[in-house]
Amino acid sequence: AQFVESGGGLVQPGGSLRLSCVASRSIFSIDVMGWYRQAPGKQRELVATITSGGIRNYADSVKGRFSISRDIPKKTVYLQMNSLKPEDTAVYYCNAASAGFSTFGQGSQVTVSS
Repeated sequence: AQFVESGGGLVQPGGSLRLSCVASRSIFSIDVMGWYRQAPGKQRELVATITSGGIRNYADSVKGRFSISRDIPKKTVYLQMNSLKPEDTAVYYCNAASAGFSTFGQGSQVTVSS
């Protein structure tokens, strides 16, 4: 399966963006779909996940500002990002994980700057 992210861009502090991750096949049976990010000079970190049962989990740094969701018929996972801060600047990667595999998309750049 392949995953393609879109929706990144340049936004001012306090603004919003919605990232999309479209899968090449059904995401219904994937155990965990998630979003990671990697800022320049830093390690890739977990941002948010959603399980096949719909349970959501967020990094402390984005709780209350970001929301992960999915549309199974559209084979798409979303990351709604509100109240963006300069420290949210990073390349955001979609991830799919099930027993035996973990796959990342190519990434989408998000830049928060005035």
